[in-house]
Amino acid sequence: MTRRLAQVAKKVGVSEATVSRVLNNKPGVSEATRQSVLSALDVLGYERPTQLRGERARLVGLVLPELQNPIFPAFAEVIGGTLAQQGLTPVLCTQTKGGVSEADYVELLLQQQVSGVVFAGGLYAQADAPHDHYKQLAARNIPVVLINAAIADLGFPAVSCDDASAVEQSWRHLASLGHERIGLVLGPADHMPSQRKLIGARAAAKAAGGSLPDEHVVRGMFSLEGGQAAATRLIDAGVTGLICASDPQALGAVRAARRRGLDVPREVSVVGYDDSAFMNCTEPPLTTVRQPIEAMGRAAVELLSLQIAGSSVPSEELLFEPELVVRGSTAQAVRD
Repeated sequence: MTRRLAQVAKKVGVSEATVSRVLNNKPGVSEATRQSVLSALDVLGYERPTQLRGERARLVGLVLPELQNPIFPAFAEVIGGTLAQQGLTPVLCTQTKGGVSEADYVELLLQQQVSGVVFAGGLYAQADAPHDHYKQLAARNIPVVLINAAIADLGFPAVSCDDASAVEQSWRHLASLGHERIGLVLGPADHMPSQRKLIGARAAAKAAGGSLPDEHVVRGMFSLEGGQAAATRLIDAGVTGLICASDPQALGAVRAARRRGLDVPREVSVVGYDDSAFMNCTEPPLTTVRQPIEAMGRAAVELLSLQIAGSSVPSEELLFEPELVVRGSTAQAVRD
């Protein structure tokens, strides 16, 4: 019992005495704190006291496309912890290839009468993907928050990292090192964050007095293998500076350079995107653009909580500024 009190108190950020008052249904605890304690019991896997079992936890769906890319577990940790602090229980829904789809998860969440849903990296970012399940949520007035760029007209509030700024920072960094042949590894053509990155790259190239040739833009999957395939084409086209739309793609680009017998960063410089876990432990450590995951995750939960409480939330996008983190995968360009 003492161990349970300590774990719940630590999870919620209150004293063990406060947890004890909640578990014994005693007065003197705010409703928000009481709900946070009950939610923490659910998250930690403890049974609620008998007199409290009739109260259903407030559930929030957290829908992610995958867990292999470290950026998504990082978002899940921040969002899940912040939800628990507000008395909401996160329900993690991770898509699998050939398995449960995003639309299937939405149907399951609606059956569970969830209080709201947070999406990160979902089909809302792809213009050519099916979007009927989002319309279903809107029709039922379910509070929803989207993380990162979405297609227009969905009407949900969004929390995004400034993709154009991220690429502009990366471009200026490579240009300052003397790289003149810079290429992009992006996601699919209908992918909104990739579209924004392309716009940012063209603006940066123009500001530097140059241009971005179409052959210096290659699209691929957001994976190490996708990055390797796309980067191989760019390297064979003579590109010496690579800007990638994700850290896994960037690691694939490093592998592609090495498979061509080229040194990173002496002959080819690589920049990633996200600054996900362990990117400072790769060889070489990866220069990348950091998404402010903590701030974005907390903002998403705040927007969702306001909606759950019945407050009106503007559907405008909250845009967060990224930060270039320079490490060992970029260096001065070799002069021909």
